[in-house]
Amino acid sequence: MTDREPILVTGATGTTGSRLVPRLTARGFPVRAAGRRPTQQAGARPIRFDWHDPATHHRALDGAARLYLVPPVAAPDPAAVMLPFLERARTAGVRRVVLLSSSALPAGGPGVGQVHAALPDLFDEWAVLRPSWFMQNFTGSHLHARSIRTDGTILTATGTGRVAFVDADDIAAVAVHALVDEPAPPGPDLVITGPQALSYDEIAATLTAVTGRPVRHRPLTYEQQRDRLAAEIPEEFAALLARLDRAIAEGTEDRVTDTVERLTGQPPRSFRAFADQQAW
Repeated sequence: MTDREPILVTGATGTTGSRLVPRLTARGFPVRAAGRRPTQQAGARPIRFDWHDPATHHRALDGAARLYLVPPVAAPDPAAVMLPFLERARTAGVRRVVLLSSSALPAGGPGVGQVHAALPDLFDEWAVLRPSWFMQNFTGSHLHARSIRTDGTILTATGTGRVAFVDADDIAAVAVHALVDEPAPPGPDLVITGPQALSYDEIAATLTAVTGRPVRHRPLTYEQQRDRLAAEIPEEFAALLARLDRAIAEGTEDRVTDTVERLTGQPPRSFRAFADQQAW
């Protein structure tokens, strides 16, 4: 790829995309910042893109050589819309695809795991970012952030299970390497974590210390969490998220990887350092 070939970033105003776009433009890569409500970002070309509107796909892909792929939000079957788009991308000349997935979803697993499994048959150059749960889930409009602000609680079905929460800035830093490193992406399956696995009880204790306000973790059953989430998101997706909580309780996310430091040369940010920098 020459420096003049554009990179298409879907979800460009989202948690990782908004952090990825400026990193790419700072390195001189032409970027198409795609989203349902295209927003001007320094050095990037805003372009409308909607997973559920195929009429927006051709213009977004035209001339793009590489693609950062953020799945449609809360879609119970993302492969149904993503795989036809990826077929079109291959035909349009896209050579490298970097998919944002989750540490909880292996190739062939549910949801985005089906898209992960299809990539080797579609592209010669591909990588899947599988970050752990985002530190940003405790800020902004996320459900955890809202319950913390409302009554000082974090509600999960994770029990005492631990998660190596990761900062979205560290995910974006890894994504740059996956998109532009030559001659090939730095590994097809990149599990990205923070430096320490923490339980939600430990997260609550950290937030209490940082904010000066009491925060506690309230454990729920799988059924309670499923029904609570289903009040705000599609039922099938709510059930998936509740199952992922149950998997955390069983220890599936209690791991730390060296992906961030190995690829970027910098250690991942700790949750305490992240929390200290927020305007709670």
